[in-house]
Amino acid sequence: MKKNSLLIFLFSFISVSLYAQSGVIKGRVFSSINNESVPFANVIIQGQNKGTSTDVNGNYKLENLEPGLYNLEASFIGFEKAIVYEVAVTNARATTVDIPLKETATKLEGIEITASSFTKSKESPVSVRTIGAQEIERFPGANRDISKVIAALPGVAPTVSFRNDIIIRGGSPNENRFYLDGIEVPNINHFATQGASGGPVGLLNVNFIREVDFYSGAFPANRGNALSSVFEFKQKDGNPDQFVRTFTVGSSDIGLTFDGPVTKKSTIIFSARRSYLQFLFAALKLPFLPTYNDAQFKYKWNINEKNQLSVIGLGAIDQFALNTQVNDGVTDPDLLERNRYFLGNIPVNEQWNYTVGLNYTHFTEKSYQTFVVSRNHLNNSAVKYANNDDSSPDNLILNYKSQEIENKFRFEHTVNTNGYKINGGIGYEYVTYTNSTFNKIFLPTGAATIDYNSRLDLNKFAAFGQISKGYLSDKISLSLGIRSDINTYSGEMMNPIDQLSPRFSFSWNFAPRMSFNANVGRYSQLPAYTVLGFRNNAGDLVNKQNKLTYIHVEHLVAGLEYNTEKNAKFTLEGFYKNYNNYPFLLLDSISLANLGGDFGVVGDRPVNSTSQGRSYGIEFLAQQKLYKGFFGILAYTFVVSEFKDKNGQYISSSWDTRHIVSLTGGKKFKKNWDVGARWLFSGGAPYTPFDIENSAQKAAWDVRGQGILDYNRLNTLRLGNFNQLDIRVDKKYFFEKWSLNLYLDIQNVYNFQAEQPAFLNVRRDGDGNPLTDPNNPAKYQIYTVDNFAGTLVPTIGIIVEF
Repeated sequence: MKKNSLLIFLFSFISVSLYAQSGVIKGRVFSSINNESVPFANVIIQGQNKGTSTDVNGNYKLENLEPGLYNLEASFIGFEKAIVYEVAVTNARATTVDIPLKETATKLEGIEITASSFTKSKESPVSVRTIGAQEIERFPGANRDISKVIAALPGVAPTVSFRNDIIIRGGSPNENRFYLDGIEVPNINHFATQGASGGPVGLLNVNFIREVDFYSGAFPANRGNALSSVFEFKQKDGNPDQFVRTFTVGSSDIGLTFDGPVTKKSTIIFSARRSYLQFLFAALKLPFLPTYNDAQFKYKWNINEKNQLSVIGLGAIDQFALNTQVNDGVTDPDLLERNRYFLGNIPVNEQWNYTVGLNYTHFTEKSYQTFVVSRNHLNNSAVKYANNDDSSPDNLILNYKSQEIENKFRFEHTVNTNGYKINGGIGYEYVTYTNSTFNKIFLPTGAATIDYNSRLDLNKFAAFGQISKGYLSDKISLSLGIRSDINTYSGEMMNPIDQLSPRFSFSWNFAPRMSFNANVGRYSQLPAYTVLGFRNNAGDLVNKQNKLTYIHVEHLVAGLEYNTEKNAKFTLEGFYKNYNNYPFLLLDSISLANLGGDFGVVGDRPVNSTSQGRSYGIEFLAQQKLYKGFFGILAYTFVVSEFKDKNGQYISSSWDTRHIVSLTGGKKFKKNWDVGARWLFSGGAPYTPFDIENSAQKAAWDVRGQGILDYNRLNTLRLGNFNQLDIRVDKKYFFEKWSLNLYLDIQNVYNFQAEQPAFLNVRRDGDGNPLTDPNNPAKYQIYTVDNFAGTLVPTIGIIVEF
């Protein structure tokens, strides 16, 4: 009775505390090319009889709005109509939305140009998707983790268990690049795999994000060093009117965000988060306990109408400890063996990283210039002792310490003249990479120890340009771009002709709201620093001697796009990617493209640039932006990913999952209830079986306590199909000075257990000593342990804005 009375009091309090509509949307409408205000532009709310016009300074204000989500439309003669989806309105503060308008190639008096309501440019008319902040916020199963939201987009393979690897169109996780307000961020996940990507939890705070543009092809020439994708994260500016605080409790962390003015012309957003993921992992009886902290900020200074300055920062501290008490109270023999195995093989890992950057933009009448300066720093260490016994240095198996430091500068000049859009610029980076490695491994030739120290200092240079033009009233658009990158690692990498990367895009609007789009391009990427800086025990840069060079891939993409009048888009695309000069691991005789889906370090081995591969397939996307309360995304991908083996034959790569389906949808109900669901499906990935004969050898097992893969049967086995259902329910409350969002998020509703590659273990006696094979005294008794991942994870989340 006491509990019931408390609930009745709580809901009664909430009910009487709710206030009538008093929300405000305000902002500025301006030209995207020169930042000049657009006076007398129309700004309306979709689906409602509410609107206004901008004043002589381009400012507008919509008042007396009920809290909720609204789609804004802005239009003016000579500009393309712009739509801003899902603008969140509360009673606590005015919502500021500045709207850039794109000038048309030819200004026609009295004619309003209707463009696609989805992101599309002449430079990249194909393979571009956009997802907004509110879509990320409410995404089922993601718990505000951007990396998990990305898996809903076409071409992106979902990952199981506690990994956020981004695998796009059959490419390796290290083939993606991330930009935050135009500033490159090396990784967007905690506990990053050095030399690849991924990690269990996203690093970016959703409170900062305005929208995300995802390029799976047709990369603009000003974005380099990517083979599979480019992500452009566009951050919000701070609230110019008052300080607002947002307190969040999610599935893995607790955080606080401050957002407000610094001066009349400048704003700041700052956040800090602390995880309690270690408690969740302990409750799930997992053998490792990750802990992370992160902080993020953005400072924006609108100096005047012709000059803007943004400063951003992003940093994290990650610690990866062992859960040595994981088996306390466990009676399941399979779970006991799995935990013992992982405890015996997972190292203790610590990692910290940060990125700081400055973006200055100067506008002129028909152009703008962008100056970007940034620095990022990764520090990664891992230690492992046999049986986790650090009492003797003889027990040391792995001691790894590494740093990656990049100092970057980029200048861009963008001009619109006579219907042409021209972008050109240069880039420079100074890089320092250090590595200290002690690692015991087992090779076909026997036990070996890798023991070296390395330091690498590189100068990297880039030049790029792109020109775009629309014809026949923009029914046809063409874009031609070119880029080249060089660096001082070796003579092979100093020839700009070898890294010449041309690209060409074509778009034809052959019917109302219907277009054919295509792109062909060649893209280059520098191998990971773990590859560049590897040395043998004599201190030689082995891979430099092996004439390591840039990786190249040629893309061919074409497809159809149809946009409806009801905020929906349908696309069908075919793609083909041809890889050359991929690093080939000489000791294992496999392509580096087949590694990178686990924690630790990837690429610190002898390689040469001889591996070749390909991926091809089709994608279908149906995306419904918010319309009459409904929203959703249906994405289907069929992809084949293959790389040549040591015999020169194409075989399935580790990312060859074939069929990928993501179905996400939801409905906004009255009284601020939201309900959404997501279903994921992926074909099973290939994997390599163990070499049972060699793994059982005492000389091999005693080195690392794990099985040896049989690369003569590379990726000849395949896991079972993976599928998962996630559900989320949100309820929002709006008060006079604050708002409350409560949500229930359930990941893996029916507790699907995804098959993972089995592992080998050794049988032990009652004292824990390995048992010798009675038929061969040189071998242990080994056996196979099944391995599955996946568990039902319910989360109650709280978001308070005040």
